[in-house]
Amino acid sequence: MIRVEQHTFNPFQENTFLIYDETKEALVVDPGCYFPEEKERFKALVKSKGLNLKGIISTHSHLDHVFGNHFVMNEFNVGLTIHKEDLQTLQLLKFTADKYGIPDVEESPLPTSFIKEGEQIKFGNSVLEVVFVPGHAPGHIAFISHEDKFVINGDCLFQRSIGRTDLPGGNMEQLLKSIRTQLFTLPDDYVVYCGHGPSTTVGDEKANNPFLN
Repeated sequence: MIRVEQHTFNPFQENTFLIYDETKEALVVDPGCYFPEEKERFKALVKSKGLNLKGIISTHSHLDHVFGNHFVMNEFNVGLTIHKEDLQTLQLLKFTADKYGIPDVEESPLPTSFIKEGEQIKFGNSVLEVVFVPGHAPGHIAFISHEDKFVINGDCLFQRSIGRTDLPGGNMEQLLKSIRTQLFTLPDDYVVYCGHGPSTTVGDEKANNPFLN
């Protein structure tokens, strides 16, 4: 069984997810730790649980979701996996941080591997399905556990809201299509872990999300 821990970091209040199973093998999804105390808290968390961190997987590469890439990759000697269409976004990290006036941002190392829709991510005894959900970012993907009935969907779908589409590479029509064809086709009881704010469920958003009704 996969344990999902949500930790909120950085000035954008981004949700970083630490996921692991009974083997203690773990992955971090979208490490957003920016402040030194956030980095230390993340390091202590992994070590206190006795986890074997195997890598970083990114839903997408907007700055608030990758602030911690450099730290995590160097501290734990792990690789980074993203969708190839999001490489350009990742490489704009420092430029974007300067535009927002955010100092002392560490440049993310390049990905060590790319992953695409239909492939699987395996760690410990667990498997995640990868689905392609562009619209908020060009290479946005989501990670689904069918065994444990959840999806970590980044900034695609939120509780009663959706991801913004006014950033470079954003497309409202594409985002709505991604949600309807990749997320709303999941069973209603699947938990949706979001890149910001609280979690929700597929069924709740199908019934109540004003952007999709």
